[in-house]
Amino acid sequence: MDAKLQRRVQRYGWDKAEPYYERYWQAQLAPARDRLLAMAALTAGERVLDVACGTGLVTFPAAEAVGAGGSVSAVDISAAMAERVTADAARRSLKQVQSARMEAEALDFPDRRFDVVLCALGLMYVPDPPRAFREMRRVLRDGGRAVASVWGARARCGWADIFPIVESRVASDVCPMFFGLGAGDTLASTMAAAGFADVRTERVTTTLEYDSAEAACGAAFAGGPVALAYSRFDAATRDEAHAEYLASIQRYEDGGGYAIPGEFVIAWGRK
Repeated sequence: MDAKLQRRVQRYGWDKAEPYYERYWQAQLAPARDRLLAMAALTAGERVLDVACGTGLVTFPAAEAVGAGGSVSAVDISAAMAERVTADAARRSLKQVQSARMEAEALDFPDRRFDVVLCALGLMYVPDPPRAFREMRRVLRDGGRAVASVWGARARCGWADIFPIVESRVASDVCPMFFGLGAGDTLASTMAAAGFADVRTERVTTTLEYDSAEAACGAAFAGGPVALAYSRFDAATRDEAHAEYLASIQRYEDGGGYAIPGEFVIAWGRK
């Protein structure tokens, strides 16, 4: 897919997903989120950049960790996501949080602005991950650190058939190379090639639990990366796609709900 088109798909797709994202993914992504924050080891007063912030599931714990004397700049390609973070920060009286729409490959910040850069499950959607890593490194101070997580190996993510199911019903790829960074040591090698030192990675296995077929489909279709394509399906196409997806995860059915395996890869590096 052309990079410009891919960015457009991601921008407007995540605008569509914003109302559903936390409902279907907040609990399911907690293992990756918690481990990323633990590896970041944020301290009071630090300046943090959260790239691909989504609805702020990492932003707000980071803001609590750095306190009123620190700061968290949260950016996302989706205007709806960034606006959600701005509104929630105001509601929580977290004045140290600022949010804006911004692309990961073109961070509108000066060199050496931040102590820490975080990117939780965002790099899979970026057309040029090496460039995004170079931008993260550019905005870090010398000695600063970055922590990024992605989904792991395709074979270890039981929901992976969502992509071919949707792609068979639209004209172009929904999310090309989604699992590329999670394969082997690709995430670590990409980070190191961008100039990061002391790179280390961890793999985290998890189970995505949904209490009903409706919830499993809501996460896969309305609350995730295929949301833009899904929004254009008519009722019959949606029903057909739901049925095909549920068949693909049938082996994970558990008492009327679903317990779907997943894997994350988390990388840490220093400038």
